[in-house]
Amino acid sequence: MDVFCSFPTETLVLRATEARIKAIYKAARIGLRGDTLALAAGMRPQDYRRLIQFHPEAEMAEMKGHADGEAEMARVLRKSALAGDAKAALDVLRHKHGWVAKQHVEIQVDDRISILKALEMANARVDGLLPAPAVQSVIEGVLAEP
Repeated sequence: MDVFCSFPTETLVLRATEARIKAIYKAARIGLRGDTLALAAGMRPQDYRRLIQFHPEAEMAEMKGHADGEAEMARVLRKSALAGDAKAALDVLRHKHGWVAKQHVEIQVDDRISILKALEMANARVDGLLPAPAVQSVIEGVLAEP
């Protein structure tokens, strides 16, 4: 049983052939980027990076592939939204048009409270936080000293 897998070790001759441009375009159109795009197009990542530096048409093929893939998905989403798919319509509104659903809540309170009652309630809450009487007298003594 042969377990060893052979990987190419020699560098690729950098030429932007028609077949290579089509492979880059197809990989970019389905949404691949970076190293995964290079591998799907049949190249090593470092060879792909060198190729797009020396051959601008390779980078243009990637950009065109991404644009065509995005446009295709936008058409599908728009068609679904126009056909009555509410989720698709909300996604189009949210992600392409910046729409945000209202996030406000109305609260109506009929209970009235007096200021004196509010102070009494606050004092009752604070009383549980005050130190013990012995500690309180020490604190008052320190604060009274000049």
